Amino acid sequence: MEKKGKILVLDDDPVVTLSCKRILGGEGYNIVTAGNGKEALEKIEKEEFDLLISDIRLPDINGIAVLKESKIIQPKLDVVIITGYPNLEDAKESVKLGALEYIEKPFTPDFMINVAGKIFDKRGWILRKAFIDEFRNEIVSLRDAENPVIFYKEGTWARKLNDGIWEVGCDVRYWLLGGQLMHIELSGGLNTVTAGEPFARILSAGGETQDLISPMTGKVIELNLNANAAMGALLRDNLSEGWLLWLARIQPAAM
Repeated sequence: MEKKGKILVLDDDPVVTLSCKRILGGEGYNIVTAGNGKEALEKIEKEEFDLLISDIRLPDINGIAVLKESKIIQPKLDVVIITGYPNLEDAKESVKLGALEYIEKPFTPDFMINVAGKIFDKRGWILRKAFIDEFRNEIVSLRDAENPVIFYKEGTWARKLNDGIWEVGCDVRYWLLGGQLMHIELSGGLNTVTAGEPFARILSAGGETQDLISPMTGKVIELNLNANAAMGALLRDNLSEGWLLWLARIQPAAM
């Protein structure tokens, strides 16, 4: 059988690693296993993987720390976090660090096959390409190596562009996990932003609002008035993982 991709499964429970090896190996994936975080990171340093499936509770280091380090070693590595003790803070932190999925154990074989399939399925990349073509001016990829996100706090992010202008925006996944995302309110008359003060609001289905706090002070050069249309497409096509929405482009105030 032709191998579809190389997956590293990290869990200190041999039942889980053997199950993943049997389930995903039977689907044609090349499966490598590790029983602790140190072993997994050593393997990631020596070999290239397409996907890391990692438990959070490990005998040596936390799985979220492994996620963070693995992204430094192999920035293009996709990561799925699995846990028998799910909580919202771990989910948000995992998403913030680039995990594509946060899954509660136990899971069925079909569920894990579907998760791997979604990540590796070529049709998924075709959908992503179509999405990018339609909303290329509204979205930002977490994998943009040229202009990476260098500030992130509580669902708000910022990055510097090549011309010295900065983009600030929101992480759709962060607000989805909190059950708070329905609409982004962005004033068309916004001319300046101030560090530590709101520049936009998240509106939830229940009518609650949450301020997005600006990480910098400066002049607003451009607003993303199509942000809600792009967000709707992200949610409709289940493409929210790996993408951010920029909301304002800012010329920082002189220091």
